[in-house]
Amino acid sequence: MTAPLFHLAAGALEGAAAGATVTLTGSEARHAAAAMRLAPGESVLVADGSGRRGHGTVLAASPDAVDVRLDEVDEEPDPAPRLVLVQALAKGDRDLMAVQAAVELGVHAVVPWEAERSIVRWKGPKAAKARQKWADTAHAAAKQARRARVPEVREPVSGTGAASLAREGRVLLVLHEDAADGLGALPEAAWAGAEEIAVLVGPEGGISPAELDACRDAGAHPVRLGPHVLRASTAGPAALAVLEHRLGRW
Repeated sequence: MTAPLFHLAAGALEGAAAGATVTLTGSEARHAAAAMRLAPGESVLVADGSGRRGHGTVLAASPDAVDVRLDEVDEEPDPAPRLVLVQALAKGDRDLMAVQAAVELGVHAVVPWEAERSIVRWKGPKAAKARQKWADTAHAAAKQARRARVPEVREPVSGTGAASLAREGRVLLVLHEDAADGLGALPEAAWAGAEEIAVLVGPEGGISPAELDACRDAGAHPVRLGPHVLRASTAGPAALAVLEHRLGRW
């Protein structure tokens, strides 16, 4: 079984090399020592969110601090093009379920989308709290998946503003049940040379005609996922899995 991964403070592994000692503190130390009951001699992975990853051995463990000797330090690859999930806000935490699965599947970033037909709305102080919840979900999912890079939660977009994501260097794929082309049949030329491939997922009520038209006008590609209609929580992860395979990463 793969050793568990724990997160250090940002930049903690910068310049670190084999033989150095790093220390887990706070919730990560409590998780390692109290919840997982790790003891000296056990193997762990540590990361600082930037892609640097340490393979180490526990030297001492307490709920306040866990000392880890680095046996090896490497960097997790950052393949191109990057995959981005543009997820419509959805009720019942279905948007959070999508974020969690997307991170486990390898997404590089997520963008909250307050679509015209989204029932959930981010207003005032609620917006910052909700966005932080997305970030916490991404952080936990990256840890579970042993990812050394924690995907970022970018600035939210709303309504037809999602069309702005189809800009130079980024291909925007709009998941839509009435699209003529299936994602699996989309020619690779559609994303050749792109820095990012963004997947747009609508809310429970679907993408509005105005939003779809705006995305088309911006150069986005409407695509469908098979013959069935998927939930807001599963459509994005399903599309990302198809793209991971088509990009040769799986």
